[in-house]
Amino acid sequence: MNIDEFEQTRAEKDPLRQAQRATELIDVYKNRSAELARLRKAAIDRAYAEGRSYTDIAKASGITKGRITQIRKSAPPVARAFFGVGPVTVAIPRRALDERPLGVIAAEDQAAADAMAELLVLLGHQPRSFEIPPSGEWEPPADAVAICGPKSSHVTAEAIQSDPYLSFEPDSEGRWVITDRQTGEVFVSPWDDIGDKTRDIAYVARLTRNNRQVLVVAGVHALGSIGAVEYLRRNLDDLFDAVNERPFSLVVASTFDDLTVTETEALWGPKVHS
Repeated sequence: MNIDEFEQTRAEKDPLRQAQRATELIDVYKNRSAELARLRKAAIDRAYAEGRSYTDIAKASGITKGRITQIRKSAPPVARAFFGVGPVTVAIPRRALDERPLGVIAAEDQAAADAMAELLVLLGHQPRSFEIPPSGEWEPPADAVAICGPKSSHVTAEAIQSDPYLSFEPDSEGRWVITDRQTGEVFVSPWDDIGDKTRDIAYVARLTRNNRQVLVVAGVHALGSIGAVEYLRRNLDDLFDAVNERPFSLVVASTFDDLTVTETEALWGPKVHS
């Protein structure tokens, strides 16, 4: 957002349009304010790690030493940046059914989206929800999480095709598998391999789509997406240390009791794109 957008909103004559634009800019302000708070906390921590005292940092920053203590306790965690500045859109697919032309949301997809939204809120984001239509036609906005596999949307499929390390496509038996493009190693869901419906794998990657980055979370089965989101929740700090805000690829394996994740781990990666 720039000052022109602010002044244009103030000058808007149509009250409905003005209310809409003001709401949009408030969201932008909230997210940028949270990001600035995160950056300040990270800068303070970095300066301290480099040997500066909190007294010197406070003086240079124009704040009190007591305020630095407050900032270090209350500011959003550094790993907030894993999902971008925000607002973050969480997208899940509506799956087509003959008797339901508008499609339906799978319970597993909704559970994964709800868990992702909870994680985002904890990080200081204000998540937005979006339902990808059965046609698969949509355009990820800036800072989006797509809990959607290549089968549900050609947009996601095209993004995954740009992954230099992993593919996510059907094998000769028609099973959806994740393949290491360089070594040829194939990752098959235990659900499909040995019929174990308590275990699944997921593809996770930060990819570029039309010059914007989108985080793709895609279980081989919808259950796998829940496991991937739980993996992110449990390991976000370490994952952010490894990949920061760069594009990356990852395969996650999880075990379940109904929709509850009992175990989740990285099966491959994470590997940052060069």
